[in-house]
Amino acid sequence: MTRHLPGILAMAIIVVASNILVQFTVGNWLTWGAFTYPFAFLVTDVMNRVHGAGAARRVVLAGFVIGVICSLIAAGLDKTTLRIAIGSGVAFFVAQLADIAIFDAFRHRRWWVAPFVSSFVGSALDTALFFGIAFAAALPHDINTGWANEAVPLLGHGPVTALWISLATADWVIKLGLAILALVPFRIAVRNLLRTERTI
Repeated sequence: MTRHLPGILAMAIIVVASNILVQFTVGNWLTWGAFTYPFAFLVTDVMNRVHGAGAARRVVLAGFVIGVICSLIAAGLDKTTLRIAIGSGVAFFVAQLADIAIFDAFRHRRWWVAPFVSSFVGSALDTALFFGIAFAAALPHDINTGWANEAVPLLGHGPVTALWISLATADWVIKLGLAILALVPFRIAVRNLLRTERTI
């Protein structure tokens, strides 16, 4: 379990930071949390490559518990709603578990294939589930999230659609960009951790 502690701590830091930073906007379509949360996939993938799928699941479970605690605190401070909290928890848990399963399926391909494909699919799932549960008009009305269904041009320039579609699109684009950039720290972290494992 001590071998998994760095992964658990890293996931905890990312989840807590993202829960705080999601309250601060960047431009019209993003929050600062969009730039920190995708690194959760990096942590999961490093743990999966170095210690296996079981260790990665333990790290995800720890992140999920911390996320639920953050949501409860935020709800108590009127910083979130039930729909957003549920959307956040479901999206994190499902997307991270999918990431682990997909990574495992591609584990024996070239070094970059498993982390990229798993992060690509996991990010898409995370975005679709979070924004769909938190903001879609198809679900029961929530007065605190109604603003997200305002009709606006997609990302300010495209066809008119619900505001949350623009927010989700911008969020996913950032996740994809960071999934590509994260391949570098993934390669370095895995190489260093495997070297350390061999010397212990």
